[in-house]
Parts: sequence; C-alpha cells; structure tokens
Amino acid sequence: MTTNVASLSRFTVPLDGAASQGMLHPKLKYRFRVTFENFGAKGGPPTTELSKQVVSFNRPTIQFEAIDLPTYNSRVYIAGRHAWQTVQCSLRDDASGNVTKLVGNQLQKQFDFLEMSSAASGIDYKFKTRFQILDGGNGAFTPNVLEEWEMYGCYLENVNYQEMNYGSNEALTIQMTIKFDNALQVSGLGDNVGRTVGANASGVGG
Repeated sequence: MTTNVASLSRFTVPLDGAASQGMLHPKLKYRFRVTFENFGAKGGPPTTELSKQVVSFNRPTIQFEAIDLPTYNSRVYIAGRHAWQTVQCSLRDDASGNVTKLVGNQLQKQFDFLEMSSAASGIDYKFKTRFQILDGGNGAFTPNVLEEWEMYGCYLENVNYQEMNYGSNEALTIQMTIKFDNALQVSGLGDNVGRTVGANASGVGG
C-alpha cells in the first residue's frame, strides 16, 4: 500500500492561477523570549532572572486616531497620530526573591516611596524591552529568531503582586503593565517602505 504524499499539498484554500503549495507552519505561542535592558538598579540581580521567569507576554498593539473629514453628502477618514498600547508581562515570583527585588528596584527608580521623591527625568528610569519569537532551537542548536520587537522608553505603569490563596495550587505571579514610547519590529517585518509620497499629494481617497 502506498501513500500519496502529494495529496498533502491540497490542504490549503485553492487560489485562482496559483498552484497548491501546502500549509505554512505557524509561529507557536510558547516559543518566545523576553529580555530587559536598564531594568532595576545596578548591583541588583541580573535582568536575566526576569527572562527566566516570564510566564506570558503580549505583542505590541498600535492604534491610529481617525481624522474625520466631512464632505458634501458623506465623510472620509484619514489616519492621524498613532498611540502604542500597553503590554502585559506576567512573571513567576521565585522563592529567592530575585524577581520581586528587580521589580521593586525599578519602581524605586521611578519614584522613591520613602522620601516621596520622583526621578529628575525619564532617562533616569526608562528601560528597553526586547521580545523575540523563536523557532524551537535550544542547547547545541542555536534558536533562530522568527520575529523580533524592540520597545523603547519603557516604564512600569502598573504592577500587581497578585493575591495569596490557601485554596490555590498555583505558582505566585507578578503582573507588570509596561508603557512605552515607541516600538520597532526589527525582524520578521515586511519591506522597508519608508515615507510614501504619491504623484498627487492632494488625494484622500482609496
């Protein structure tokens, strides 16, 4: 009995004028890595302790404000200024206290809660976050980065240390809400289009 392997190429949606090519392998949610730069304080635990304890992280979300242009009998819209939404990072709180200390040091950089004194400027406490989707390589097989984001001007907008519960059988986590100024998708990105300027700069239609 023989198996017709060619039939596997027919699992995708048929497209007019295109030969069947089989399914593309998806990126997997659990193959990722998050690293932090300038997080916490000098002399504290290394930021790699955070990377090892990450439970979940969401990719950046961007939203463009709509500019409403009323016309004769209708209206059209054009894209206005953009805003990056916050990202959520969940960390396991280790028994040695490294994660708690790193998060506490970062909060203390942003604001001294004992002296009620704030940092002089954003550069004194902001950090950089790098998020990478990996292909599953490990050990002797260096993982390939399928997609990479760099988030600049980060600070902790909200930290939730979560509840303790006698009836729970789960690991304790710390939930961080990270606010940032800008994000770049530095790999796994389309072509560098640059600034687009049409031949007729006066049009607003599609």
